[in-house]
Amino acid sequence: MKPARIAVICIAAVSAIGLALVVRAMGSSSGEPTAMAAAEAPAQPMAKVLVAARDLAPGQRLTDADLEWKDWPAAEVNPAFITDGSVPVPTAPDEADAEKAEETKPDDSTVARVTRAATSMATGGAKADYFGSVVREPILAGEPIIGRKIVRAGDSGYMAAYLEPGMRAMAIGVSVESAAGGFILPGDRVDVILTAELQDNSPDGGGQTRHASSIVLQNVKVLAVDQSTRADDDQQAVVGATATLEVSPGDSEALALARAAGELSLVLRSYADTAGPSGRVAAPRAQRADTSVRIFRGGEPEVVSVP
Repeated sequence: MKPARIAVICIAAVSAIGLALVVRAMGSSSGEPTAMAAAEAPAQPMAKVLVAARDLAPGQRLTDADLEWKDWPAAEVNPAFITDGSVPVPTAPDEADAEKAEETKPDDSTVARVTRAATSMATGGAKADYFGSVVREPILAGEPIIGRKIVRAGDSGYMAAYLEPGMRAMAIGVSVESAAGGFILPGDRVDVILTAELQDNSPDGGGQTRHASSIVLQNVKVLAVDQSTRADDDQQAVVGATATLEVSPGDSEALALARAAGELSLVLRSYADTAGPSGRVAAPRAQRADTSVRIFRGGEPEVVSVP
């Protein structure tokens, strides 16, 4: 090969290498501002949204293990979501007006609603405020908790949601004396005692009136005292005129009969005794009607009382 041709090839190779280095340098210099611009872009604010930690079924009562906080873009937070209040979130004017109108509507749960509204304004909604709420509709794990899918204490429909499946709520009249001095609180377990007057129709009784008492129901759950479904943390006693008990349909019949037969009293059970059987006890003596049978022996009548 001629020296001139070799020289041309070398010059071309050197030129190509130089051009590649120049292009690479230009690419690096143009990429730096882009990377810096991306780094300098402000981070999107994130809000804490209360979501379900696992799948929740209707009728389930919420506990700490059922709820958790999840990071959520603040701009995408629905006004119906529950947040911790640390980051401002958008609100819907229509929903805000509707909520305000609902809060000013006088009903039985006005006090509970106003109390929760004040708490929400201060904290944005605390996680512990929803413990004990009852799930109304199925909620999937990771799904935000919204008001229409749960029932909180004090809301209408709470008692029906709070009841265990197949159970009924039934109220009886109580007093300080018949309710353990007011120390029976919602959630406690009690025995129901009937005290009734009986007519002694036996020959020796002479038709005199006597009193008898027996346990009608045992180990039944107290759902509420008056309209209080739970006691405050520092509350030691609740004095009310009625106590609402959780009973089965059959037990409700026995309780209604006992209520008509005499005076009912509630006996507080120890926490250590709540694992025993629950419900109706064998028909008490106070509810049995004495039957008198006249027997003739040798022409002489004899009255015998059959219990």
